[in-house]
Amino acid sequence: MADDAPSLPTPDPAHSPRRVPLLFLNVIVIAVCGLVYELLAATVGSYLLGDSVTQFSLVIGIYLSSMGIGAWVSRYLHRGVARAFVEVQLLIALVGGTSAPVMFFSFGATADFSVVLYLEVTIIGALVGLELPLLMRLLERDLQFKDLVSRVLALDYAGALFASLAFPLIFVPMLGLVRTSFIMGLTNVLVAAWATSLLRSELRPRTRRGLQLRAAILAVCLLIGAIKAESLTAIAEERAFKAPILYAESTGYQRIVITEEHGGFQLHLNGNLQFDSNDEYRYHESLVHPVFAALGRDAQRVLIMGGGDGLALREVWRHPSVREVTMVDLDPGMTQLANRFPPLAKLNEGSLADPRLKIVNEDAFIWVGDHQDERYDIVIVDFPDPNNYALGKLYTAHFYGLLKGVVAADGAVVVQSTSPLFVARSYWIIITTMESAGFIVRPYQVPVPSFGVWGYALAKKAPFPVPSATPVALRYLDPATMAAMFVMPRDMQRVPADVNRLDNQILVRRYEEEGERWR
Repeated sequence: MADDAPSLPTPDPAHSPRRVPLLFLNVIVIAVCGLVYELLAATVGSYLLGDSVTQFSLVIGIYLSSMGIGAWVSRYLHRGVARAFVEVQLLIALVGGTSAPVMFFSFGATADFSVVLYLEVTIIGALVGLELPLLMRLLERDLQFKDLVSRVLALDYAGALFASLAFPLIFVPMLGLVRTSFIMGLTNVLVAAWATSLLRSELRPRTRRGLQLRAAILAVCLLIGAIKAESLTAIAEERAFKAPILYAESTGYQRIVITEEHGGFQLHLNGNLQFDSNDEYRYHESLVHPVFAALGRDAQRVLIMGGGDGLALREVWRHPSVREVTMVDLDPGMTQLANRFPPLAKLNEGSLADPRLKIVNEDAFIWVGDHQDERYDIVIVDFPDPNNYALGKLYTAHFYGLLKGVVAADGAVVVQSTSPLFVARSYWIIITTMESAGFIVRPYQVPVPSFGVWGYALAKKAPFPVPSATPVALRYLDPATMAAMFVMPRDMQRVPADVNRLDNQILVRRYEEEGERWR
């Protein structure tokens, strides 16, 4: 049967029973690949642009609406349905299979990365929306309408369920984003090549051979891309970071990249700088030692939340009274890296190897709620900035209320709190939120060349004087410097701020708005 016939013929009865289940298997593969492309786009968007809720919401909305457009367009395809189905598969393989590397490379090459991101989502969504109606039309002569619709939709949803589970549990941690993209594209190519065999009676021999040749060429290209995925990722990240990369790893929770510049190294999580080895001592001395000074007695039990790089812990061990430290950090990949990456292990002075340390790789929000019977002399909160809602929950009144429950009656807490200069309203939201949980808060700031002016919040359950003495000899802090940190200059004075709550997460939105002005 020629591929330009006005309608599809009734398949050979001897062939039909065999091709129906095989075409239904195609439905599952199509659903898996389509949803993975959607998740890839949302994840890359969150990684590069931040604000994961916004990126996932926009990607899902654009993807679904584009599927509707593709489904609507399918009604205008009257001839060559079999050929159109295979060609759509090849187009999805090309666009979807290269989507992750294209997005990574475009981030460093264009000033408006979001246009590329949403254009990719629109094209893939439209093509996925087009292919299912075409497949249903190929099966309409083999099944009654009610059976056709129910089976296709049931298998489509089953494939989506598998993809939603496999993406975070298998694809990202084991393959990475770029290799996952190529492998999904390769899967679409195999579906297309398979379809040329299943639909041979509806394709001209010359057309079938041409489609198979294109599928073979595309399969080779995508296979090479999958093999070279790590090299491509490294090239894309070097373009984005503009510095040589010493180490890169995708864990189940984040992308860890370590770059080398200015005679030191820099650690980035999901594209955001966490520290520079040249000046991190300013940040970590200022984070740790004021809270020890504020305690007013020897500290024995210390809780560190975050800080998986071991640098804050290094400063804690300078206090000989400390008998035990519990570190709660979500990502085991980070706490393991702090030991096995020699430059970082040297910088943190092997702090994570101390037998007095207990490492807990759990969500801090859940952990602190489950350990309200514990009491710590000092709590050090060193989370990344609240640039997404997963982190924002760790800056809410609810979390600080739980935190208050694990602090000893005369204990002290310190929280890294972003910049009171660059994101002033975000900084004061954190202070206000801690006060709403019942803490007495002393705000302070310190200049860190890699970050600019950085802010902290020192807190206790009862009023306390500003600390002015360093308990130990340090590289940066001395009594005069510590006292000066608690003086907030005129351009960093308090501004009106709301309380950050779980049900509004106003801090994440405000941080994104303020941060945009400095990008």
